[in-house]
Amino acid sequence: MKILAMDSSGTVATAAIVEDDSLLAEYTVNYKKTHSQTLLPMIDEIVRMTELDLATIDAIAVASGPGSFTGLRIGSATAKGLGLALDKPIVEVPTVDALACNLYDTPGLICPIMDARRNQVYTGVYRFENHSLVTIRESFAESIEALCGLLNEFGEPVTFLGDGVPVFGDRIVGMLQVPCSFAPAHLARQRAGAVGTLGLRMYKEGRFCTAAEHRPDYLRPSQAERERAEREKAKQEK
Repeated sequence: MKILAMDSSGTVATAAIVEDDSLLAEYTVNYKKTHSQTLLPMIDEIVRMTELDLATIDAIAVASGPGSFTGLRIGSATAKGLGLALDKPIVEVPTVDALACNLYDTPGLICPIMDARRNQVYTGVYRFENHSLVTIRESFAESIEALCGLLNEFGEPVTFLGDGVPVFGDRIVGMLQVPCSFAPAHLARQRAGAVGTLGLRMYKEGRFCTAAEHRPDYLRPSQAERERAEREKAKQEK
């Protein structure tokens, strides 16, 4: 069973091919170019290097959100276009679930954090039990202060990862009352291999949709939507 996986939900662009228990190829770039410049060429390269006939894949796994609005739209459009062209289903993998998968069998709690701006992070709380990822709290957006308060209530060691760590790491250390650590560089960002591995499991469980049905999960309104709502509210109050 083969899965083509991709993630452009954050600062990293990454693509991979997963076949059963093997990661056949993974291409990850964390640099200044936009995902619209990198994602398709990366997919083309791993397909060429592995001599893969895209018609033979079973599904396309994509990090469906939360994350950067622009990044999610690029990943979603890429997955949707390939899915429609190849007539393949889409597996919508929650971004922070896939991030948590990077830290396989890490003891204690795992807390991915993505910088959501406005002093907030996109996050979730996870742990591994019997070698399987268990969701303690699924994806949500929250202030860093409220997140630290929640983690203090659990009273367990926490490992953080994600692009929110450089932004909020010092504040986390100051606010947490439980032991904490931060994932090393090679595990700290999105990896399409994790999206593909989790996507393969979800596909086997029947958790997928058609390319036409696929929509990214933004989790909260965009800045443009918030500003429009504020303008409409101001008009109503006049």
